[in-house]
Amino acid sequence: MTNWEESELVAVGAAEELELRSQRADGSLRAAVTMWVVRSGRHLYVRSVKGTAGPWYRGTQARHQGSVAAGGVLRDVAFREADPDEYQQVDAAYRTKYGRYPAIVEHVLTDQARASTLRLEPR
Repeated sequence: MTNWEESELVAVGAAEELELRSQRADGSLRAAVTMWVVRSGRHLYVRSVKGTAGPWYRGTQARHQGSVAAGGVLRDVAFREADPDEYQQVDAAYRTKYGRYPAIVEHVLTDQARASTLRLEPR
């Protein structure tokens, strides 16, 4: 496994939004989807408001690989399901970063959204 460079963690973690492209079963990339991204420790995370039924989330499950772009960083990544033990720290990261949007941020703090928490691992 490759680790994030500190400069990448800072840049992506500070970016307002992230562009995510997942790989199809044939290896081609899907169209980019814009979403929120949070940093917790040395990890970056994304969630689907629609949970595991969300179209972009389902797309990540074909190969568990793709690419992300945010804050001037473009990286190939693996999509790893976060452990439920990570949910609380990810919740806190969303509240801290996006708390100025209270009516929206609550949608990524539901049990449905938590079940779709993906850790982005560089590859």
